[in-house]
Amino acid sequence: MSTMLHDNGTTGVAILSRVLEPGEETLSPDAARALLSLRFQKADKRRMNQLAAKARKGTLTAKERFEAEQYNLVSHMLAFLQAKARGAQRHERKGC
Repeated sequence: MSTMLHDNGTTGVAILSRVLEPGEETLSPDAARALLSLRFQKADKRRMNQLAAKARKGTLTAKERFEAEQYNLVSHMLAFLQAKARGAQRHERKGC
């Protein structure tokens, strides 16, 4: 795994997690629903599976490794955004 993905506080994922401030529920209900509807397209899922299979075999090229890291980065960012959206929905259900 590239050092680009290690959480040392300066990665894109670490920075985004601070921007989102997990304890702060600032998303509107519509924004939360929109974020929770985001998904990778089928072609991207197929490509991620191909790259993962090559990674397990140890046969990724440098270009493929970079591509896999980018998918991983986007996946982490999407997970953070969707966690924020789920928190906003919980907050809304509680009537806060």
